[in-house]
Amino acid sequence: MAMFSEGKSNRREVLLAMGAGLVAAGAGSSAEGGKGEIPYRTLGNTGVKVSCIGMGGYHLGKSEVSEADAIKLVRTGVDRGINFLDNSWDYNKGESEKRVGKAVKDGNLRERVFMMTKNDGRTTDEFNKQLDESLKRLQTDHVDLIQFHEIIRFDDPDRIFADGGAAQAALAAKKAGKVRHIGFTGHKDPRIHLYMLEVADRHKFVFDTVQMPINVMDAHFRSFGKLVLPELVKRNIGALGMKSMGDTVILKSGTATAMECLHFSLSQPVSVVITGIDKAQILDQAIKAAQTYQDVSKEQMAAVLQRTASAAADGGFELFKTSALFDSTAQHPEWLGSESPHVKRVSPVKS
Repeated sequence: MAMFSEGKSNRREVLLAMGAGLVAAGAGSSAEGGKGEIPYRTLGNTGVKVSCIGMGGYHLGKSEVSEADAIKLVRTGVDRGINFLDNSWDYNKGESEKRVGKAVKDGNLRERVFMMTKNDGRTTDEFNKQLDESLKRLQTDHVDLIQFHEIIRFDDPDRIFADGGAAQAALAAKKAGKVRHIGFTGHKDPRIHLYMLEVADRHKFVFDTVQMPINVMDAHFRSFGKLVLPELVKRNIGALGMKSMGDTVILKSGTATAMECLHFSLSQPVSVVITGIDKAQILDQAIKAAQTYQDVSKEQMAAVLQRTASAAADGGFELFKTSALFDSTAQHPEWLGSESPHVKRVSPVKS
């Protein structure tokens, strides 16, 4: 269902106001200077300064991108000011972490980058196993940010915060110096994100970051930007935007260009917009977007929102919300680990 149900005149006024608010919010969050060619922002309550563009790890490990090209992209991106490096234990069977690890280690870049990876484990044992593998691949003794990956089911928060769950392992890893900050990611439904925050509150657990889709179509369908982002801003949690183009699917709608997609995401009050970069031209595009998004007027932003409204109404171009194509943990449930001891004890179904 579309987010707006007003008539044409009222709808235009709402979109115009929304565009104005986003431009103002984005401009305010990036007025902190930068390094190289990239504006920097503060990562929520951590106080860490991060580039407003983050280099997505998945694309760097794809088979059609050579290791040499991936390493060159990382080093070039860092030299041009990108310091936020995204990754995940499950990306390309570990190849993404290995390539980024090699680029950072051999290039002596560790002190210049904020290294993040994600972890699919829902149990202490599975979380620790994956974290140790990630650290080995990344060739580092710690990551700056670890995130519970793919919080896409309502039972994910319960499993993570159960006795023997991944939250306990993450806190222990932080105490041991293996991770500096803790967050979570998800792409399915903003209400699941809000439930994750609710469960964390019950356990007096404070997240440093939350990653979610932020794009021109999200504004109209099951919107993370409308439901979750204001809560993160209120709590001063670092918001990480992703899927600005939905892995090119949004571009196939013909309603927005790549630059418009990046401008929109960057104009929201997020700390970082993580985008896939698999060639030099795409790196140039991302850096240009970071340099120019503040030049976009509120009228231009509202026009993009209005143009995408119809195509976005049913989520047909946000396949990560409306299909299982992007749900790697659904395809590999073994990555999550076993059920909690309590579930095993009371379950009527015995394994």
